[in-house]
Amino acid sequence: MASTIAQELQDAFLSTVHESQEIALTAIKTWVETVQSFTPAIPSIPMPVIDRLPKPHQLVENGYDFAEKLLASQRKFTVEALKAAAPLLPGEGSDN
Repeated sequence: MASTIAQELQDAFLSTVHESQEIALTAIKTWVETVQSFTPAIPSIPMPVIDRLPKPHQLVENGYDFAEKLLASQRKFTVEALKAAAPLLPGEGSDN
């Protein structure tokens, strides 16, 4: 029962986060459209070094890829640490 309540709370939290993200994206898109409608085009300035830098979406993808790997590594470590400590944990015993 406790895990069901915990899962329901997690689902509700994630749903709220998703809804707020959708609202933020709509606001950003509206803001961009509004600003574009009265902002003159910015002339392109040649900058050779800029072409070698990662694009913003690449930075985000790389950052999240790294975070996923780090989180997976931490999860594995924590599970193994709990298994190693299981004999000392109340109600766990040595058969886990």
